Amino acid sequence: MRKLDNNAHSVFLLYYHLILVVKYRKKVLNDPISDRAREIFEYIAPKYHITLEEWNHDEDHVHIMFCAHPKSELSKFINAYKSASSRLIKKEYPEIRQKLWKEMFWSQSFCLLSAGGAPIEVIRQYIETQGEKKHERSIPVSDLSQ
Repeated sequence: MRKLDNNAHSVFLLYYHLILVVKYRKKVLNDPISDRAREIFEYIAPKYHITLEEWNHDEDHVHIMFCAHPKSELSKFINAYKSASSRLIKKEYPEIRQKLWKEMFWSQSFCLLSAGGAPIEVIRQYIETQGEKKHERSIPVSDLSQ
């Protein structure tokens, strides 16, 4: 398990799974294009306090796992990344224009999931049981009067 990140007033561990899909699900992603998209991600990410952890692709989408800081503006980062990478990839790989004739490379939508740590149900159960041990150890008021 990765150790917690911190700043002056907090500790945190924020993992996210991002899925970006090519516009119209066109099958244009290959290793060189995916590698270039990853380079662009790694260039922009530090400006938003984001660290790339994992990257992989299929022909029409990419899966990205990254860590973020609590002050990271995720939607602004994703939009900045999609805009810059779309522009650069279409400029550097003109053959893509045959399949994607408009300006956008990525679909307008994206999927962003929180990841890491314990499953939701484990956290829910932990929160629900807080304080129970304290009450179990305390002496009932009725026992004090004897």
